[in-house]
Amino acid sequence: MAPSLSTTQRDFLISIDTPTVCNLIEIVAPERRGFGYTVRHLHCPFPDLPPMVGFAKTVTMRAQDRVPLGEAGYMAKRLDYLDYVAAEPQPGIAVIQDLDDIVGYGAFWGEVQSNVHKALGCLGTITNGSVRDIPMIPDGFQMLAGSIAPSHAFVHVVDYGVPVNIHGMAVRSGDLIHADRHGAVVVPLEIIDAMKDALVGLNAKEAKIIEAAKSGAGLAAIKAAMKG
Repeated sequence: MAPSLSTTQRDFLISIDTPTVCNLIEIVAPERRGFGYTVRHLHCPFPDLPPMVGFAKTVTMRAQDRVPLGEAGYMAKRLDYLDYVAAEPQPGIAVIQDLDDIVGYGAFWGEVQSNVHKALGCLGTITNGSVRDIPMIPDGFQMLAGSIAPSHAFVHVVDYGVPVNIHGMAVRSGDLIHADRHGAVVVPLEIIDAMKDALVGLNAKEAKIIEAAKSGAGLAAIKAAMKG
C-alpha cells in the first residue's frame, strides 16, 4: 500500500522551511538527530521556490562510461523507469545518485528530463550529480544538485526503486522528503502530527531568545531566555 499524506499535513510541511523541519524532528524524534538529511552543499538554481514535499523516486545513474544507448534493452529500461516515476505515491521527487568516479561528469537533468518528470508528477530533483539548461527548466520544477555541467555525456539509468544516498542523506523509494534551498531531509510520516503540535513551542522559545538578544539587556537576559 502506497504511503499517503493528508492535505492538512502537506500544507503544514510546505508552510515551514527545511531547517525548521529538522528542528521539529529533533524535538519529537530525538533519536533522528544527526542523520537523515543532506550534509553537504547542493546548488539550488531556484532558491525562491517554496519547499518541495513529496515521495522519493529513487534512481542510480552513470554518464562517464559509454553504453549502447540505441539497444532495445536499454530503451525498455528507460520506459519501465518512466512507469516507476508515474506510479503512486505522488507527488514525486526524483532522488538520483550519480555513481560515476567523477560525479557530475554528465548531467541527467536538463530541459527534456525536467519537462518529462514534471509531466509525470515530479516536483523536482535532488541529486549529487549535475544539472544543466537552467533557463529552460519548466516553472516550478526545483533542483538541488551537486554541480552544474554543460554535457549529458553517456547518461543512463542504472537502476531505480533502490536505496540511494545523496550527500549523507540515505533514502528509500517512497520516503517522504522535505527540501528547499538549504538541503533536504527524510520525514517519517508517523511523526508529522507531533511535529505540528511542537511548532508553537519551538517558535515561542526561539522568539524569546531572539527578543532578549535584541533588547540590549545584555548577557544575563540572554542566559535567562535560553534557560527558559
